Amino acid sequence: MVGRAAAVLTKPRVVGFIALAAALGVYYGVHEHLWNASLWWDIAFLGFVLIPAVFGLVWLALPFWSSPVMRLFLAALVFAAIAVVLQAAGASVPANFAKLGAMTAFAWIFLHYFEDASWVVLVAVIIPWVDAYSVWRGPTNKIVTHHEHVFTLLSFSFPVPGENGAAKLGLPDLMFFALFLAAAVRFNLRVGWTWIGLTASVGATMALATWWDVGGLPALPLLSAGFLVPNADLLWRAVRSPAPAA
Repeated sequence: MVGRAAAVLTKPRVVGFIALAAALGVYYGVHEHLWNASLWWDIAFLGFVLIPAVFGLVWLALPFWSSPVMRLFLAALVFAAIAVVLQAAGASVPANFAKLGAMTAFAWIFLHYFEDASWVVLVAVIIPWVDAYSVWRGPTNKIVTHHEHVFTLLSFSFPVPGENGAAKLGLPDLMFFALFLAAAVRFNLRVGWTWIGLTASVGATMALATWWDVGGLPALPLLSAGFLVPNADLLWRAVRSPAPAA
């Protein structure tokens, strides 16, 4: 049987969330005035510092995954509305994090309807192929190639220190990150290793895109691997003998 954690943030999580959000707010506000390092130092900073910090917010908010569906739905709508309003007002930084909140809430809504771990495994096996097609030949390719401003609106930015540029991650990638991480909690998997695997996968995808000198790579293949690999034995047992979720 799979139990659900109470949707309550402990004091350390609250303090950690506030401190991390404040630190990220400062960085996003002043990043253009920071050091200007070489390309690979920038990639290292994004992969080992900024990306983990951003997704640390999702980790700290994890107890909310088991909130009632209607509450999550309202939260998702509120975050989405805030993102639209702030983006229209030119406040791209808070809009950025409102997008993260909206995608996280939507992901946790979907997780409520996954009856056992095999459903998550099925999603993790299928979505890399869908994402790869979309990025290389499908709608994502067309948006990035011909409507870059649209991709900016539908992505999360990781700004590079000392520059005006930023690495970008699509909103669906944010959603699947939150889905896989919360699934690790719901189905009693290795939550810490899952977070590490998911976070590392995002940085690795950005590094590979830079190394191969391509405009972008699908993030979901490595993101799915970041969920499947650290939990392979547990997922195998769960798929062979599925237990109903509480």
